[in-house]
Amino acid sequence: MNTDTYIIRRTRMVERLKLSGIRNETVLHAMNRVPRHLFIGYIFENHAYDDLSLPLSAGQTISQPYIVARMSELLYDPHTGFPQKVLEIGTGCGYQTAILENMGIGEIYSIERIKKLHDTARDNLHNSGCYRAKLIYGDGYAGLPTFAPFNGIIITAAPPKIPVALLQQLAIGGRMVLPLGDEQQQFLYLIEKSEHGFRETCLERVNFVPMLDGKTQIQ
Repeated sequence: MNTDTYIIRRTRMVERLKLSGIRNETVLHAMNRVPRHLFIGYIFENHAYDDLSLPLSAGQTISQPYIVARMSELLYDPHTGFPQKVLEIGTGCGYQTAILENMGIGEIYSIERIKKLHDTARDNLHNSGCYRAKLIYGDGYAGLPTFAPFNGIIITAAPPKIPVALLQQLAIGGRMVLPLGDEQQQFLYLIEKSEHGFRETCLERVNFVPMLDGKTQIQ
């Protein structure tokens, strides 16, 4: 498929996102800039700009464009704008990371527990012109206390409950976006942290791979 065809398909994808309720222009612009086809296997290239989640290696998936846009948009605070220091749990193939970078997020830290995906994400991001994100091979449940606090945290796999370490690493005034639940039922949540505590908002039903606790994985 040639470059012009990808651009046309990406433009159509963004138009569908608008119809699905995505309104933030910063998010839409990033979705229109990032070449999603570079983040998936060539077998699925023809579906790169369809609103589908697609399989990756190690039993993982790349989320459908709507979910990526929705979670990115939820990081936006009407009073302060987008966070300028974000922690992403679950780098996967790097697509969500690339969207965050193209949204103009100043500092991006992204953790991946599967070494093969961590290495692939680095290549994918460089191939798409993204170099700013700091990629870490490690346990997402532990977060990155050395670099905390974070104004935004985005989790791209579903834990059964919110990891306490990540709540502690969220800055006052910060926002965390994550799927929550088991393999039978999950919902997208927005967690807002204030000096008085946390506010949880359940938004919509979703379907993510589970977030695994503890060990990293070489394969």
